[in-house]
Amino acid sequence: MTPYHKLVTDYARLLKKGRSYPLGTFEPAPRPEIPANAPKALFFAPHPDDECIVGGMAVRLMRQAHMNLINVAVTLGSKKERQEERLHELQNACKYLGFTLVTTAPNGLEKISPKTREQDPKHWAACVKVIKDILEQHQPKVVLCPHDRDWNSTHIGTHYLVMDALKQMPASYECYVIETEFWGAMTDPNLMVEISAEDLADMITATTFHVGEVARNPYHLLLPPWMMDNVRRGGEVAGGQGGAAPDYAFAVLYRLRKWSKGQATKTFEGGKQVPLSMNVAELFA
Repeated sequence: MTPYHKLVTDYARLLKKGRSYPLGTFEPAPRPEIPANAPKALFFAPHPDDECIVGGMAVRLMRQAHMNLINVAVTLGSKKERQEERLHELQNACKYLGFTLVTTAPNGLEKISPKTREQDPKHWAACVKVIKDILEQHQPKVVLCPHDRDWNSTHIGTHYLVMDALKQMPASYECYVIETEFWGAMTDPNLMVEISAEDLADMITATTFHVGEVARNPYHLLLPPWMMDNVRRGGEVAGGQGGAAPDYAFAVLYRLRKWSKGQATKTFEGGKQVPLSMNVAELFA
């Protein structure tokens, strides 16, 4: 036996123990005072729970940059019999994190996928208008959405939905676009954002409010190792090949660009690492 045998055994033991913890029964986490005129960040979530899973940057935008974080529920899932319940679960998750929640339709938008974009232009145009109306109403400084190769068809569809809506905004409109990853890793992320143990614990706790999902598949318990692996990968793909890995325990990878004059443009060359000591507001100065 080596110390690493105990390390792996402890990992497995903690994972098993976590399955016995309660789901969705917690008081809201502390929320910072957000000024009424604070800049807004809109997180376009393909499904209920994405706001918790890949929302590390969203949490830091709210807690560190004191932005008004608004989660936009693009869909409520494809199972119609679960949509009302999933909305209720989402409301509880957002309440726990302190996110404002905006819905796109009573049961969310339907058929959000690249296939619909290609084959049903009338339906697609109506959905794009919904997103454009939300953008016009809130005028966000930061927009978060999945990247264009995030494997899941609704994630990819949400990417194009948001981008198509941005293209319809006035040429004078500017914002920062942060693309997220989960199902499919980006080949060119340019931002590795450190996530504190406290923020990660809150993200996991918030995910437990999606009771119907995590009861059948306790994926919330796998967020820590996923974020640990992001540190391994991000040290190279965001920090530079052969570069030294930062001393982070947890991180999430993103791609940051600026939307200006009707297109997404680079804001810097190469990649950046964003430690906890750096206020994420500096990225948008």
